Amino acid sequence: MTDFIVGPLPLWAEIITAVFAVLGAAFAAIGSFGLVRLPTFFRRIHAPTLGATVGVWCMTVATIVYFSVQGFSLFLHAVLIVLFIALTAPITTIFLMRAALFRERQKGGDVPPEAKSG
Repeated sequence: MTDFIVGPLPLWAEIITAVFAVLGAAFAAIGSFGLVRLPTFFRRIHAPTLGATVGVWCMTVATIVYFSVQGFSLFLHAVLIVLFIALTAPITTIFLMRAALFRERQKGGDVPPEAKSG
């Protein structure tokens, strides 16, 4: 078995990898803070979904750059993670929102004005 890690990355690849890794972590942290800080479930649901999606995109770009430069070939395996997140995060958010709307309507709670007619 050959060793995949050849040596240190070139400076340009280290910078790109570091920038996208930090951006991804920042978006994930912002989504987490939004989850804690926003007042209602209907407002709170958007922050982690958007933060996780954009954060995963940034981390994936960092992963692709790092392993492509290390392996001297294009590394696209990480795109599968992005496709999975891009498909599941919005669908999960929709199901959670519909369940919350159903429960709020059942108990006569405070439903957002946009959702009262549907």
